[in-house]
Amino acid sequence: MKYFVKSDWNGFFGLFTNNLTNVLVMASLLSVVVGLPGNIVYGRILPAVGLSIFISSIYYSFMAVKLARKESRSDVTALPAGTSVPHMFLIVFLIIGPVYWATGNAYLAWSAGLVWSLLEGIIELIGSFIGAKVRKILPRAAMLGSLAGVSITYIALNPAFNSFAVPYIGLVALAIVLLGWVGKVKMPFNIPTGLVAIIVGVIIGWSSGLMSGTALLDSIRNVQLGVPVPSVTRYFDGFQSALPFLFSAIPLGIYNFFETIDNCESAAVAGDHYSTKEAMVADGVTTIVGSLFGNPFPTAIFIGHPGWKEAGARIGYSFVGGLVLFILTLVGMISVLLNVIPVVAILPILLYIGIVITTQAFTSVSHKYAPAVVLAIIPWLADWTKNAVDIALGAAGTNAGTVGFNLLEISGLNYLGMMSLGAGSIIVGMILGSIAVYIIDHKFVHATITSGIAAVLTFFGIIHAGQVGINQNLGMTIGYVLIAIIFMGYFLYYRSKGEIKDETLSS
Repeated sequence: MKYFVKSDWNGFFGLFTNNLTNVLVMASLLSVVVGLPGNIVYGRILPAVGLSIFISSIYYSFMAVKLARKESRSDVTALPAGTSVPHMFLIVFLIIGPVYWATGNAYLAWSAGLVWSLLEGIIELIGSFIGAKVRKILPRAAMLGSLAGVSITYIALNPAFNSFAVPYIGLVALAIVLLGWVGKVKMPFNIPTGLVAIIVGVIIGWSSGLMSGTALLDSIRNVQLGVPVPSVTRYFDGFQSALPFLFSAIPLGIYNFFETIDNCESAAVAGDHYSTKEAMVADGVTTIVGSLFGNPFPTAIFIGHPGWKEAGARIGYSFVGGLVLFILTLVGMISVLLNVIPVVAILPILLYIGIVITTQAFTSVSHKYAPAVVLAIIPWLADWTKNAVDIALGAAGTNAGTVGFNLLEISGLNYLGMMSLGAGSIIVGMILGSIAVYIIDHKFVHATITSGIAAVLTFFGIIHAGQVGINQNLGMTIGYVLIAIIFMGYFLYYRSKGEIKDETLSS
């Protein structure tokens, strides 16, 4: 059996570029946007991220070897894996950033992110046993619609803004990405599309004077070697700060194991039939081990297995990619690469990812569920807009309360409504999307139960509130109770006319 063949290089450059892009953006978010000190970002977090990806690449290569031996095949392709992009943005903007900005304590913010990641890993392990059953209950349109919400906002919008701020690089890189990944146009010498976008961006960035030789030399002189160090203490230190956000980790963990199921099915269609349960356990264990060593970002199986297989990738591409990335994070080269590669050359890749995930939400479900997908997206728009308003007002030295909620409403912005709708957006999106799906299918008992669950979550402040507690949003709680009564009324009415049968959650 050959563990690495010549065509594995195609998969290596593609998957490695994907993961390197994620790590570069991650480093930029943590150090520039959030403002965490370099010793934590480059000395602790990124080496732990590299270790997580390397461990996952080892195990998925091992799974590929087992499958190849079992079926006596030489064309088995290992599952591609790396850091989950949606979770990366969510953890930065919803946990690490807010905790650091509120406390000024970088260690505490990092520890809070580790607690979130630990919980997601545990949920993934649980999901390996109950995933199939849960998948039958939650409507796909609601799950994908809520994911599309975070994709179009936190993943796509900010990269789009930054790309068009430097259009002579960002727009060019975007055109290359669209040509290669949307138009399926082959790049010169079969170089991976993402790598071409980065190379062209580097050339334009340095020739235009955007990049600084002084900054590059400084980063080389200040290279920090990093070592991932295991610690259980960090969980206890960060638990209190992470507690208000942990309820949001539950649906994200659920999505993560759904994504694993979907991607294993995608691999099966391409001819590689992996054990879904084993893959989910591997994802969960890798995430937990990564958080133990200091990685606050969960790992996940990537979409795209059939593409890598078609490109000739087999077993070795995943292992080699994980190894190289791990070495780069250990020797501190990520900070150097940030001063070699213009970030704006990388961002269109994230914009493309946001586009693909949002598109998938509509194309992977029946057309009749499109309204449910849109409804699931809207809470994310509210959440993103609120954060943008808060950042703008904060930069001006004020806040919405000081400006006055009534004044903002008169000016056309209902801040309180926006804040209520966006709080717990990942859960709110799935709830509203699920209700819409059940209404479309005339499953009024399902809609009633979903509304009742929403009322309970709202009452305790898990959704539609700024903090967890009792009776955090009475008006919204009453609203959900009222619509639950309406849905049950419609069920009883249609059943009395013989136009609807009794419903069960397994239907």
